[in-house]
Amino acid sequence: MSTARPEPGTPMIVQWRKWNGSPHWRHESVYLGADRWGDWVGQPTGWRSHRPGRDYPAGNPNVTLLPPQGDFALTVNRRHPKGMRIYIDLAWDVRWSDDPLLATGIDMDLDVVRVEGERGTWVDDRDEWAEHSLRYAYPSDVMTRLESLALDLEDRVRSRVAPFDDATADAWLDRLEALGLDAGSRRLH
Repeated sequence: MSTARPEPGTPMIVQWRKWNGSPHWRHESVYLGADRWGDWVGQPTGWRSHRPGRDYPAGNPNVTLLPPQGDFALTVNRRHPKGMRIYIDLAWDVRWSDDPLLATGIDMDLDVVRVEGERGTWVDDRDEWAEHSLRYAYPSDVMTRLESLALDLEDRVRSRVAPFDDATADAWLDRLEALGLDAGSRRLH
């Protein structure tokens, strides 16, 4: 795992794959910096996210925490049209590649979601988790670890403890918006 990081404000890519190595989401992002929770990247409005069969521009600014343990990525939205504030991808091997402009990880299907309003917080995509655990033959120790982590993250999101509180991510969202980036300012490799 590389310790090299780009300068804050530098465009970069976050590339996901599935357990079998097939490509998944690729997010155009900008490196924002680090704090005690890990590295933060942002996606300004209009920057692209795509995977096989889907391609769309971000409809609102969002920031993602890539913690050093590499087993999840926390995304926090500002002004999401459906009220989705938090989306956590449970993951495996989230890390920086030898290229400091590329972070990679394996998407492990389970997600923790917090939506403002009645719906609240829940673990999502359990059906996909069950299907893919058979298709990709997830190791039992990986499954046990991530199932436990999903419940722990759900509790921490519900309790709004840092970094799952609003204040921690809002500081990074403010930093992202202060860069003044838009769809025309992408300079990605």
